[in-house]
Order: sequence, then C-alpha cells, then structure tokens
Amino acid sequence: MAGGRLPGLLFLLHAAARLAAEQEVENLSGLSPNPEKDIFVVRENRTTCLMAEFAAKFIVPYDVWASNYVDLITEQADIPLSRGAEVKGKCGTNESELEISWLEQAYTLKLFFLKEGHNTSRGLEAFWRLSRIQFTYDTTERTYFKGAVSLGKHTASSHRLSALVTPAGKSYECQAQQTISLVSSDHQKSVQLLLSEVRVQPFDITADFVFSEEHKCPVDQREQLEETLPLILGLILGLVIVITLCVYHIHHKLTANQVQIPRDRSQYKHMG
Repeated sequence: MAGGRLPGLLFLLHAAARLAAEQEVENLSGLSPNPEKDIFVVRENRTTCLMAEFAAKFIVPYDVWASNYVDLITEQADIPLSRGAEVKGKCGTNESELEISWLEQAYTLKLFFLKEGHNTSRGLEAFWRLSRIQFTYDTTERTYFKGAVSLGKHTASSHRLSALVTPAGKSYECQAQQTISLVSSDHQKSVQLLLSEVRVQPFDITADFVFSEEHKCPVDQREQLEETLPLILGLILGLVIVITLCVYHIHHKLTANQVQIPRDRSQYKHMG
C-alpha cells in the first residue's frame, strides 16, 4: 500500500515544483496615464524577472491596386500596440524574451534580450541589449490594411540588432522617440518600429515590480544637458558678477583710506 502511494506522492511533489517555477505574465497598461503607453511584467517564482514600459507603433507599407486595376501602389498602415494585448514571457540568466499579441493574434511582437560580457578599459564588464525583434502581421486584418493585395501573414525582422545597450544590473530609460528598421518577408519591404517613453529591464531585477537604477539613452542625456547648461552658465555668470563687485568694493575701500599724495610738488611743504 505504501509502495503504491509513493509514486503518487512524488508526482504531486513534482507537479507542485513545476507550478512554483511557472512564469506569470501581467499586462499593467491600465496603470499608465498615457493611453499609448503599455506596461508588461514577467514574474518567475513569484518574483519579477522582466519589466517593460513603452509606447510602440509600427509603420508598415503594403501594396494595393491603383484605380486602373493594373498598377500597384504602396499604402502605409500605422499600427499601434493595443492596450488589450496578450503577453507571454521567458526569463533566463543570459537570455530573456517578451511576446506581445493583439487583435486576436493578427499582430505579434517578439523582443529578444541578451546579456554578455564586453572588454573595456576597466576590464570585462557585463551588459545587456535588445538583440532581435520579430513582428508578425496579417494583412487580412482590415482595421489597418484596407485593400491589400498580398494577403496573409508576413514577418518583419531585425538584422544584426544591438539596441538599448545597458550595463548589467540597470534598467534602460529613453523618453525620446527611437526608430528601428525591420525587413519584411513581403517583398523585402522596410517596416519601421517607433518606440518612445521606454523603460526596460530584462535581467537582474532586485525588487518586485521595481526597476533598478536607470541608464539613460544618449539622446535623453544630451537633452538633459541642454536643459541644465543655461542654468549652470547663469549661475557661473552670477558668481562672476558677485566676485567682481566684491573685489571692486574692497579695492575702493582700501584706496579711500590711503593718504592722497599731491601731484604738485609745491604742495609738499604744507604736508606734515
């Protein structure tokens, strides 16, 4: 009897262990005050392992018949990432993935992240980056594709991508808009991915639902410098004016207390 219970108990323990290790995904876009911005969280063992916030839009060219029904002309579909998207995720030590689908899987965005070591002047340092993007779209979906000739699903992918490069242990932040070009299987057309208000961290999250220290993109760093530079220059100019006035005041006070020597030598006899 006991021997019969043991395999069942082991099975239950194994199932419980698998359940504990399962990954959870959450779409928290409703928490964002910006209706165009989405928030996605992947959790493993009840701990956040990947977080991503961004506003995304795809610009997809597609062919339609001209009015003569002989020639083809190119139209453009502007496809925003929907707030009601379905999310899947996968976390790893050096590789992580985020998969987002919307409009009944007519559109699917896959983001692949990679962590690796780089040789720098300070030695070997770890960085993570967005290493690959894959966007699948269905031109039979009529919300954005009207009168498309090449019907069916097409895939647009990145080529040798190295984006959002960030030191390990930090999150990537960029408010400025970034454009990433993808090549489509639909006659090699160029699909543009527009990203803005980005905050991403696919590795080394230490607190649940909380990003680590941010690493700002070069554009944001430059804009921040442009905003603070006039203030710094104004403070320096004000300091120079104050120092000049102080020096003038001290000089004036010292010269006022000195005995005035007559320029006319005939007046020397009256001195003393």
